[in-house]
Amino acid sequence: MATTPPILEARSVHKTYGKGSGAYEALRGVDLAIAPGEAVAILGKSGSGKSTLMHLLAGLDRPTTGTINYHGRSLAGLRERDMANFRSQHVGFIFQQFFLQPTLSVLENVVLPLKIAGTGRRERNAKAAAALEKVGLTEWANHRATDLSGGQKQRAAIARAIVSAPDIIFADEPTGNLDSETGRAVMKALFDLQKSSGLTLIIVTHDPDVAKLCRRHVRIADGRLAA
Repeated sequence: MATTPPILEARSVHKTYGKGSGAYEALRGVDLAIAPGEAVAILGKSGSGKSTLMHLLAGLDRPTTGTINYHGRSLAGLRERDMANFRSQHVGFIFQQFFLQPTLSVLENVVLPLKIAGTGRRERNAKAAAALEKVGLTEWANHRATDLSGGQKQRAAIARAIVSAPDIIFADEPTGNLDSETGRAVMKALFDLQKSSGLTLIIVTHDPDVAKLCRRHVRIADGRLAA
């Protein structure tokens, strides 16, 4: 039976910070293939290398050696401008800290990726409104980000992540600043979107309740994938 080619693949990836006696090897030969539409949890203790791996897979950083492939194409040869285009077109990000601009409205926060990409005002406003509807925040579109609760802020961050219709979402400790009940509601919204849209979802988390929502777990320890 034929297997589905991976959407993302790490091959013999090493990442070293610093040089000489002060060098620190954060990743030590990681091989990982992620299929389209998968929901994957990356688990590990602080300092294990899980966030470094996420940054490399997302094109936020480059490996010291080894390759990261997107649909079989290496990202290594891309110029910074092309790497930025890759991220804006194919990748969405959700972070623990939300990173919403407090002086902007919720709608203005959600349109930011489209504004950076040069999308026209009418089109980006329409896409942002559709994204807010998907996460249940339509009535909050014209409110300041500071008016939102923690759960609403993370929903707004999800809307911002999906507004460009990416095929991969990276979530770094997405419930870290939320209470348990709010975290469950936010994760339900995220996984409902993942299932309805066929998104590939990669979550870095310490939370076992978040991890168990993913069908696949990848554990990392001391820069290596654990058995």
